[in-house]
Parts: sequence; structure tokens; C-alpha cells
Amino acid sequence: MQAVLNTSAAPSVPARKGKGAGFLLLSPAVFILLVWSIVPLVMTLWYSLQNYNLVDPTLHGFAGINNYWYLLTDPDFLQSLLNTLLLVAGVLVISVGGGTLLAVLYDQDFFGRGIARVLVISPFFVMPTVSALLWKNLMLHPIYGVYSAMMRAVGLTPIDWLSQYPLATVMMIVSWEWLPFAVLILLTAVQSLDGEQKEAARMDGAGPIARFRYIILPHLSRAISVVVMIETIYLLTIFAEISVTTAGGPGVASSNLAFLIYSRALLQFDVGGASAGGVIAIVIANIVAAFLVRAVARNLEV
Repeated sequence: MQAVLNTSAAPSVPARKGKGAGFLLLSPAVFILLVWSIVPLVMTLWYSLQNYNLVDPTLHGFAGINNYWYLLTDPDFLQSLLNTLLLVAGVLVISVGGGTLLAVLYDQDFFGRGIARVLVISPFFVMPTVSALLWKNLMLHPIYGVYSAMMRAVGLTPIDWLSQYPLATVMMIVSWEWLPFAVLILLTAVQSLDGEQKEAARMDGAGPIARFRYIILPHLSRAISVVVMIETIYLLTIFAEISVTTAGGPGVASSNLAFLIYSRALLQFDVGGASAGGVIAIVIANIVAAFLVRAVARNLEV
């Protein structure tokens, strides 16, 4: 009996040694990741409490919460925060709504479906800076842009999109970039739907709208929640499209929180105020991420 007990307990020592060796091998990577993330965060917190301006060396010392108070009471910050919310919400509505419709359409059998799928997904692989330049100079230019030529062809006056509708224009460009991602994920989800279920609903007299509402849309709920979560995390940090097209203007009409932090740090040289904005952005992003992760997890458990 004692021999049996010793035999059963023997593997525990090598197992503990294996766990210790595994932790020892992983510890350098874990340490580097912690340093990589904690050090910038600590420095940002420190600078947010300091009077630090790159062009005014006489401005120094402990600022306390003055940087935060100045930023939170600044109309530019409130406008940039509102622009961030509008930009994220607008792109989500366009990309998820359009992606759902296109996913259902491209699930149908028609001539050239393979080419159409490649074309609708390809904008996702264009770099944000390149796509912003294409839209600014090729499509939306008020003199020689494609849209201007189309409007002149029907007798209309061309629109200077970037100056008259800056935020809507940025929203359109970003939606064009992220629509393929939504189509790719949702088309995969649509293709996983059992065809016999749709055929049974059709034979029972359900029309296309009824099949979409009661069969396809509930089946896509999990995929839609994942798309919303991933896109929201990335859309909160949109920068290249704004910098290339409108530079946040006119005024702060198209500035979001990320571009406001950039302008405070590298255009106005206010490192303390920019660091305070960075801390606020981190808090907002973590609140949004926690809410989205919980919502997605609850959806996946259903």
C-alpha cells in the first residue's frame, strides 16, 4: 500500500520542477512586457502633474491637478470628446449596417461573386495614410476630384468637403476603411448558417425580410458584437486620417481626442497638458473596453 502511495506521489516533484522551469523561461518576456507598458504609463502620470513646456524652460514645477482642470474646462477638449463619440458611433453604424447587408448579398450566388468579394475586402489592406490621401486628392478635391467632376457633369456646384463637412468627411473615409473588416467577419458568420433552416423558412412562406429579421440577424448577433468591440477599440485612436485630410480643422471641428493630445504635445509643446489628456484618454478607453468585453462575453454565453 505504501509503495502504491509513493508511486502516485512521485510525479508531483517533476511536475513542480517543470512549472518552475516554465515560469523561469517565461519571466524575461513577462518582465519586458511589464516594463514596456508600465514605464510609459508612470512617466505619463508624472508629466501630467508637472508644469512642463518645451519652449518655455521657466515654466516648471509641480502643477498638481491644474493640467487636468484646465483640460476638462477647455472647450476644445469637450468638442474633441464629442467629435470622438460621433466619429466612433457614425463609423460603427455605417460599417456594421453596411457590412451586414453586403454580407447577406455576397452570400448569394451570382456571376462574378469571387471578384466582388475581393474588391469589397481590398480597402481594408490599404494603409490609413494612403487611403486618406486618395480620398483627399483623387475623390474629394473641389477642383479636379472625381466627385466634383460628377457634380459638374449634372450641372451642380462642387462641394469642398474637407472645409464644409470635415467631420462627416473623415467619418466617410474611416467607414470606407473599416467596412471590409465588418464584411469579412459577418460574411463568414452568414456562411456558417445552416442552409436547410433558411430553405425551411422559405418553404413555410417567409419572405426575404422575414428570413433576414428572424433567422439571419439573430445568427449574426455574436459576430456583430465582436466587430463592434474590435472596431471601437481602434476607432478611439484614429489619427492618420485626420492629420492628412483636415489637420483637425477648421478650428477643432474635426479633432478627436487623439489628435488633440498630439496637437497639445507637438504643436503647442505643452507636455504637461498633453500628458493629462493621455491619462484621461486611457481612463476612457479602459472604461469602454471593460463595458464592451463584458457585453461580448455575455452575448457569447447565451
